[in-house]
Amino acid sequence: MDISSLMNQVQQAQDKMKKIQDELSNKTVTGASGGGMVTVTVSGKQEILSLSIEKEIIDANEKKMLEDLILSAVNDGLHKARELGQGEMSKLTGGLKIPGLF
Repeated sequence: MDISSLMNQVQQAQDKMKKIQDELSNKTVTGASGGGMVTVTVSGKQEILSLSIEKEIIDANEKKMLEDLILSAVNDGLHKARELGQGEMSKLTGGLKIPGLF
C-alpha cells in the first residue's frame, strides 16, 4: 500500500466521520425519571433540547426530590446520547474502539 492510497483512506474516513457527526445533530433521545414524570430530550451531540416536568410533582415542599429527578433524567438522556454516538461511530470503525472518537 502506498502513501497516497493510505492518505485517500484517511480522507474517506474523515469525510464519513463528519457525515456521522452531522447526522447525530439531527437525532434525539429522551431520558426520563420518576416513572416518566420528568423527561429530557437530548440531541445526538449531547445538547439538552428540552425538559418537561409533570405538574403533579411540582411541590415547594419537595424541592430536593424534584431536583434529584431532574438530575436523574438529564443524566439518563446524556447517557443515551453517548450510546447513540458510540453506536454511529462504531459503524465507521467496524466496532474498533478508537480513543477520542466518542
